[in-house]
Amino acid sequence: MQPLARVPHHLLAGARGVLADLDETITTHGRLGVRAFAALARLHAAGLWVLVVTGRSAGWCDHLARTWPLDAVVAENGGVWFACRNGRVAKHYAATDAERAGQRARLQAALREVLTAVPGARAAADQPYRETDIAIDWNEDVPRLADAEVEKALAILQAAGARTTRSNVHLHGSFGEHDKLTTTAAALRARFGVEHDAVRDELLFVGDSQNDAPMFRFFTRTSVGVANVRDCLDRLDTPPAYVTEAERGDGFIELADRLLAARRQPLA
Repeated sequence: MQPLARVPHHLLAGARGVLADLDETITTHGRLGVRAFAALARLHAAGLWVLVVTGRSAGWCDHLARTWPLDAVVAENGGVWFACRNGRVAKHYAATDAERAGQRARLQAALREVLTAVPGARAAADQPYRETDIAIDWNEDVPRLADAEVEKALAILQAAGARTTRSNVHLHGSFGEHDKLTTTAAALRARFGVEHDAVRDELLFVGDSQNDAPMFRFFTRTSVGVANVRDCLDRLDTPPAYVTEAERGDGFIELADRLLAARRQPLA
């Protein structure tokens, strides 16, 4: 990883959009700061495409799509996404209605098995508002689970056939082939009429955790980690290309400030 200060000017000045994780990327210790939200609003007001790409629930993200200055929200690590346009919100899924119906009972059975086998684990507080995955709290409202307990929970989900990933607060299990990147690609195609391959170097992705791995892996020239990404580097096969000096929401503000300053300077 290189310092954010080393991002080439043309990548910032020519950027068309920002894709941002939510927890501990825009937020700080679970709270949304005024300056971080203002940075998000400044990016949107500057005409950049702004998408939040998160593991949070469909219920949470419906609210974000309706009330935040965003063009789209990818939720549940790609299971569902929301398009925001002219004050209206449309919801889309990675799987069909029939597929989701078939997956629901399997997901709930896997969740029950984890909660029985790992006493310190708990269903995430936003589990009732999820539509395409399950989330297990390992570091949000419960005492942080030991590494062995985390690995045991993930192994149970995997044995049930679920795909797994983890954020800095939750362990996730889902069925299907979607992830943050595949659904972001679908959102870009539907919302802006572009293929993600074609605008690969014109989008900045900023994140901090293991479930951001598909995004770090794809945006090899324009991915940014807020400084706390260092906490999970041993679980990332591809680290972000750049890293901010500041952690969490302050790191997001740092990126927004640098990006907007670059856009005010014409390309040579």
